[in-house]
Amino acid sequence: MDNSAVISQGLARYVKAVAEEVGVPPEGTEFEVSDTATAYLGLAEGPGRDLMLLWNEERGWSIAVETDPAEAPVVVAHLGLPLVPPPDVVARFVDDVLAGKTGGPEPDPGGARDRAGLASRLSDYL
Repeated sequence: MDNSAVISQGLARYVKAVAEEVGVPPEGTEFEVSDTATAYLGLAEGPGRDLMLLWNEERGWSIAVETDPAEAPVVVAHLGLPLVPPPDVVARFVDDVLAGKTGGPEPDPGGARDRAGLASRLSDYL
């Protein structure tokens, strides 16, 4: 299996595992593998504001608020490294942020993406 297939299948299962741990139903999740691998989990909706858990292959997990669908979400907290933490670690991050704790610093992507490394980390979910 090539790296792109491993990333796509592994990310699908990883996102499913995180969603189950966080309590997000399957219809509240999305992922995409294109130039950059990304994932979205809808956490909560409020009047005019959606809270979301976002992941990308360069910076890992973050929590953001969408204030207007035409604008980019406002990131309120980063989980930090590693890029593919166990689902229970992501769930603890969500609980901590919802309880008012701050996240870590935004990870520095440090240059070129490591698709082989990402495939290796996500292969645990195949």
